[in-house]
Amino acid sequence: MSKFLRFNTLRNQILLGFMLVMIIVLASVGFFTFGQVSVLLSNNAEKHIQQTAVQATGKLDALLQQINTLTAQVAMSATTQRLLSEEMAGVPISFTDRQLLQQEVRKYEAYATGIRSLELYTADYRRLLPLDDFRLTERVSSEWIDRVDEQMGRLVWFGLDPQNPDGVIAIRSIRLIDQSFSHAGYLMVHIEKSYFELAEATEREMRESMGLFDQSGKTIFSDFPQEVDSRMLLSHVGESITIDGTSYIAIQKQSEATGWTLAILTPMSYVTEGISVLRTTILVSGVVGGLLFLIFTLILSTMITRPILNLIKAMRGARFGTLKTSPITSTTMEIHELNNSYNQMVVDLNELIEVVYEKEILQSRTELKALQAQINPHFLFNTLEAFYWELEDKGEEELAQIVVAMSGLFRYVITKMDEDEWVTLGDELDHAERYLKIMAMRMMDRLSWRIEADEDCRRVPVPKLLIQPLVENAILHGVEQRVGPGTVILRVEQASRPGFTRVTVQDDGPGMDQERLRYLYAVMRKGHVSATKGHGIGMVNVERRLRLSFDSSTEGLEIKSEKGQGTTVSFEIPNEYGSDMSHEDDTYRG
Repeated sequence: MSKFLRFNTLRNQILLGFMLVMIIVLASVGFFTFGQVSVLLSNNAEKHIQQTAVQATGKLDALLQQINTLTAQVAMSATTQRLLSEEMAGVPISFTDRQLLQQEVRKYEAYATGIRSLELYTADYRRLLPLDDFRLTERVSSEWIDRVDEQMGRLVWFGLDPQNPDGVIAIRSIRLIDQSFSHAGYLMVHIEKSYFELAEATEREMRESMGLFDQSGKTIFSDFPQEVDSRMLLSHVGESITIDGTSYIAIQKQSEATGWTLAILTPMSYVTEGISVLRTTILVSGVVGGLLFLIFTLILSTMITRPILNLIKAMRGARFGTLKTSPITSTTMEIHELNNSYNQMVVDLNELIEVVYEKEILQSRTELKALQAQINPHFLFNTLEAFYWELEDKGEEELAQIVVAMSGLFRYVITKMDEDEWVTLGDELDHAERYLKIMAMRMMDRLSWRIEADEDCRRVPVPKLLIQPLVENAILHGVEQRVGPGTVILRVEQASRPGFTRVTVQDDGPGMDQERLRYLYAVMRKGHVSATKGHGIGMVNVERRLRLSFDSSTEGLEIKSEKGQGTTVSFEIPNEYGSDMSHEDDTYRG
C-alpha cells in the first residue's frame, strides 16, 4: 500500500494527462503538415526571390549600360577627339571651340533620360565643359582619379555626388584613338537618382521593396516603407527582418560594374501565400486537442476535487464549535498529507486558543499597571504648577521662573516618548536655555551665558537631547573647574558648506592638553567609555547619535582646546535630514 501511495501522486496524475494530450496534438499536426508545408514554403520562397533578383539585376545592368554607351559616344565623338588631340599637342582650345563642344554634348544630353549634365576635363584636370575654370580635383578626390586612370577608359561609378546628394556621378578617361589610345582627359556624367528606380508603383504595392546603395552604404534609390539603416539591412541578408511592424526576407546582389549593392525586401506574407494548408491543419488539430484536453481535465478535476470537498466539509463544521479532526478517506499522497496537516493544525489551534486566552488576561493586567504608572509624571507636573502659582502669589518671581524652567525641562525630557525622536534646533535651544537658567541660579555669579542663533537655523531638524549634554559638559568640566566666574556661549549659524548648519558650545574653562584631547578622540572612535575612567560619556553619546542619525552627512564632533584657553566643541549637520518635522508652534517651551 505504501509503494502504491508513493507513485499515486497528484503531480504524476496531472503530468500523465497533459503528456497524453500534448503527444496526440503535436504528433497529429507535425506529421500531417511537416512534409507539405516545408516543400511548399521552400519552393515558393526560392522561386520568387530568384526571379525578383534576376529581374532587378537585369534592369540595373540595362540602365548602367545605357549610361556607359552614351558616355562612350561622347568620348569617341570626332569633335571631342579633335579638340583634346590639339590640346595634347600644345594648342590651347579656344572659347569658340569650347562652345562648339558644348553644343555637341548637349545633343547627347537631349536624347538621354535621367542625365542632369556632362562635364569634360583635360588631362591636367581643367574643365572644358561647362564653360568655367573649375578643376576636377575640386569635384572628386585624387584617389578616385587614380582609380579612373587604372581602368584605361572604362566607366567608373563614383556613387552619390559629394556636392549634390540628389545625384549620382560616374567618370571615365578619354583616350585618343589615333594616338594609340593615349590619355587625353576625363568625362564626368551627373545622373538623377530617380533614373535608378527599379520597380514600378504597382509592383511596390503588392510585392517586394528595393534599395540601391553605393560602396559607402549611402542610399541611391529606395522604396522601403520607411528609412532603413543600410548596414543593419545588409547584416540580415537571408534572414527575417521587421520594419514598421511588417516582417520581410532580405536578400542582396552586388553589381560587378559599379560595386553597388542591390537589396530586396520580400514580405513574408507574400512568400507564405500557400500557408492556408497549414492554417487548416492547425485548426483541425486544435479542435481535436481541445476535445481531448477537456475530457482529461474533467477526469482529473473529479479525481482531485472529491477528497478536497470532503476536507472542506470538515473545515466548515469547525465554525459551529470546537475544532475537530477530519477522517482520512483519500489514497492520493498529497491529499493524504493535506488531511494529516489539517488534523495537526486543529490540535495546534486548540492549544493556541488556550495560550492566547491566558495572554489576554496577562495583557489586561499589564495595561492596568501602565495606566497607574502614567499618574506619576502628571503628579510631578501638577506639583510644579502649584509651586509656580504659590511663588507668584508671594511675589517670588525669580523663583517662579526657575520652577517654570524646571517644569519645561522635565516635560521636554519625559513626555512624547512614543513620538518621533526628532525635534527642531529651536526646541533644543529652548531646552538648553532652561537648563542654563537653572544652573545659573545654582552657581550664582560664577556662571554667565548667552545663546547666539540665526533665525533661519531654528527650523533645522535634529535628534532630541543632542545639545544639552554638550552644554552640561561645558559647565561641569569648564566653568566649575575655573577659579572665578566663567562664561558659556552656545552659537548656531550657517556653516561654510552650503546646506549645512554649525552648532558650537564654547567655554573659557581651564581647557585640555593634547594628551587629554587625543584620549577623547580615541574613546569617541571606540564608541564607549571604560568603567574605570568614565570621563567623556556625554560627548561619546553625542558622537554616536550624530553618526547613527546622519550617516556620512556629518563628520562628528570637532574639539578645539588648549591648556588655560578654554574648550570649543562643534559639529555640522545638514539642513534637511531625518524625520519629517511639522513646523508648528513649539510645544516644549515653558
